[in-house]
Amino acid sequence: MKFLGIAGVTLGGGLTAARAFGGNPYYNGPPSDHFDGTLFFNPGGEEPKGFADLLRWKLGTNAAQWPSRWPQQQPSASETPARVSGETLRVTMVGHATLLIQVAEFNIITDPVYSYRASPVGFAGPERVSEPGIPFDDLPPIDLILLSHNHYDHLDLDTLARLAQRDNPLVCTPLGNDTIVRDRVPGMRIVSQDWGDVADIGPLRVHCEPTHHWSARGVTDRRMALWSSFMVESPAGRIYFVGDTGFHNGRNYRAAREKHGPVRLAVLPIGAYEPRWFMRPQHQNPEEAVVGFQLLDAAYAIGHHWATFQLTNEAITEPRESLHAALDARSIARDRFRPLIAGETFDVPG
Repeated sequence: MKFLGIAGVTLGGGLTAARAFGGNPYYNGPPSDHFDGTLFFNPGGEEPKGFADLLRWKLGTNAAQWPSRWPQQQPSASETPARVSGETLRVTMVGHATLLIQVAEFNIITDPVYSYRASPVGFAGPERVSEPGIPFDDLPPIDLILLSHNHYDHLDLDTLARLAQRDNPLVCTPLGNDTIVRDRVPGMRIVSQDWGDVADIGPLRVHCEPTHHWSARGVTDRRMALWSSFMVESPAGRIYFVGDTGFHNGRNYRAAREKHGPVRLAVLPIGAYEPRWFMRPQHQNPEEAVVGFQLLDAAYAIGHHWATFQLTNEAITEPRESLHAALDARSIARDRFRPLIAGETFDVPG
């Protein structure tokens, strides 16, 4: 159960499972360059590994031992304002891929997960080793949720239900994930987007853009909901958020830069990448994240997706150490690409 919907447990591959169990339960639409009528895919990309490779990984390699709690003295987020305005762009790390982004009198939260486990069940699966950087009750009112895909460490239905009840925020998410969310939270306001779609939300323009990943919530629904990144145009500059991605030879970074221009802030995953033979197609490593940062022509970046849930083999601090090494090797100042830990806040320079 620990790897259900995270590391790819399937019944003989996505298409076989889809046909055997009656097609796609989440989305029904015409084929496209990334949807074959049943399954989504990465154009020119690589499929996620199957069950045999999963067993090879789990039975053949040893994962680093993570502490049960890290760090021992977790920073407390400085007092979180209700809103920010003008050119201010303020980001606070909650944990893993959950960040509070405050800009233009608007509060955004990304892939919100407040549950103790990133798992379909409460009694098994990866446990949180760092407490949320902002306690749920201390979150300011949330206006917008960016929901990148449906893996359990990104789509937490219990957290979405709490946010819906408290703040009634709008959710932007790629195709198919709206069905999953509405099954649990029927009244949630959702904008479902395909790659290339644009939504105007308050002062923001939210673009749904490609990323190289996959999706699953169980053993029969692999690649039946879409995954994406988001480019957010705001009065204070562009913000590019990626929940999960393989580097894909930098293809999606180049396309985002060509389409949108340089960004003020890139929020990029830097963890869950070992062993490389298994994870490389779907999870970039810190060195690849730095190359992506450069391809985007980003002024600043935040590294996330590390030091909260142990999903893969690397040690808890390895992503930060490898990121610093990659920045140093390219003579990039470390304060331009910050691997935030839960509770840290970054006021992005203008």
